[in-house]
Amino acid sequence: MPQKIKVAILTNQTGAHVGAYLNALRDTEACKAVVLADPDGRWVDSARKVLGAKLTAVHRDAKQMLAQEKPTMAMVTMEARIAPPVIDLALEAGCHVFAEKPACLRAEDLAPLAQKADSKHLHLMLALANRLNPELVAARKLIAEGAIGKIYGLEMHLVADQTRLTNKSYQAQWYTQKKRAGGGHLVWLGIHWLDLAQFVTGAEITEVAGFIANVGGQPIDIEDSATATLRFNNGALGTMTSGYYLKRGYHSHIKIWGSEGWLHLEQMLDQPLRWVSQKGDQAGKLQEWKGNRQPRGYTPFVRACVEACANDTDPPINNAASLRAVKVVYSIYEAAAVGKSIRIK
Repeated sequence: MPQKIKVAILTNQTGAHVGAYLNALRDTEACKAVVLADPDGRWVDSARKVLGAKLTAVHRDAKQMLAQEKPTMAMVTMEARIAPPVIDLALEAGCHVFAEKPACLRAEDLAPLAQKADSKHLHLMLALANRLNPELVAARKLIAEGAIGKIYGLEMHLVADQTRLTNKSYQAQWYTQKKRAGGGHLVWLGIHWLDLAQFVTGAEITEVAGFIANVGGQPIDIEDSATATLRFNNGALGTMTSGYYLKRGYHSHIKIWGSEGWLHLEQMLDQPLRWVSQKGDQAGKLQEWKGNRQPRGYTPFVRACVEACANDTDPPINNAASLRAVKVVYSIYEAAAVGKSIRIK
């Protein structure tokens, strides 16, 4: 029989996506109970309203809560500057960890936590929820089955609105302050696409070069624009554009070319996956994915993470992939700072 577990939420007044995580835990059957550690009390009312009887305890102190409640999994959603020691507390308590990205200001701060999780046979799962969007899963399967042959290269962009950066209240948030967030658009949004490039192709990014800038000139010390060139361990090359450029909405795109065709993902469209393969009875013809775009977002990803922790199965993102995503982003920042390419170990 499928197992059910107690899940802890470790957060504070600046926790990101807490509302989405509460909804996800409410709708996840493998989560039998939720306990909350919130020193500011910011999320207590919301948790009670969303979770009802599923919320079984509220604490101010995370260490005390972990010792008393003994949850199986901990969700850590805190600004990058203060997340690592809280993740460490959860791992020391024997918890699997689901962490809001980027969860650190430097990859060197997350690496020992990933090693600790490995040594304790625990999961450390970064909140990169796009991995389970149905069209991404379908694209990964097509590539794994050889539909477009050997991967030669890819081009991708993830562009959001510049408008948010003109808002004074937004400018005050932790994710617009480098000393608290680690960076700007690239580490907050671009990290999703950098992870997806590796997830979909099954190849790791091993070398990067890049530039970052504040092209919009807003009074923030993070980049609103980043570009990167990427080398993968299968020999493929790629490029990434990551920025706040639009008045509203998003532009997103991943295109992958291979020896036997190409594949194009645009998640914001009704038909988010198209490809051409030179194999099979549809050889040379444009094909469109006709699958259901739902479920998508945080709920199915959180559900999969909880189920993996409950039933000792593979999570949607493992320790190595979580660390790799962070390493890629911070290596691009390093490359931009020193003006040369950086190899990722």
